[in-house]
Amino acid sequence: MSSNNQTTDIDALRANINNETSQINWGELQRFFAGGWLIYVDSNTNLLDVAVAFSIDNKEDVSKWLTSGEVAKVTDDQAKQWHHGNTSFWANVIKPWVLIQPIKKSDEAPSTKENIH
Repeated sequence: MSSNNQTTDIDALRANINNETSQINWGELQRFFAGGWLIYVDSNTNLLDVAVAFSIDNKEDVSKWLTSGEVAKVTDDQAKQWHHGNTSFWANVIKPWVLIQPIKKSDEAPSTKENIH
C-alpha cells in the first residue's frame, strides 16, 4: 500500500470516527465503567487522535499517552466526582473501549466536532 493510500485511509477513518463522536452524560456511561471499558482522555489531548490510534492499534502513541497519564482507565475517584457533578462527555466507541473526555464549557456547542481536544 502506498503512503498516499494510507493517508487517505486514515483520513477516512478519522472522518468516520468524528461523525460517530457524540455527547453523553455520566449516567449513561456508568455501565461501561462497571464493565471496565471506560478510557479517560485528558482535555488537553485530542480525542480524535486517541480514537484513531486505538482503532489502528498504534502502540507507540497509545503507550506514550498511557505513560504520561493523558489516557487512562477511569478511576473510582473520577467516577464518584463525575456522578456527583452529573458530568457530560464527548465519547467514541472503539471496541471494546469507550473513550471519554469531559466537555469543557467552551466545547458545549462546537461548530464542528473536529474541534474536540
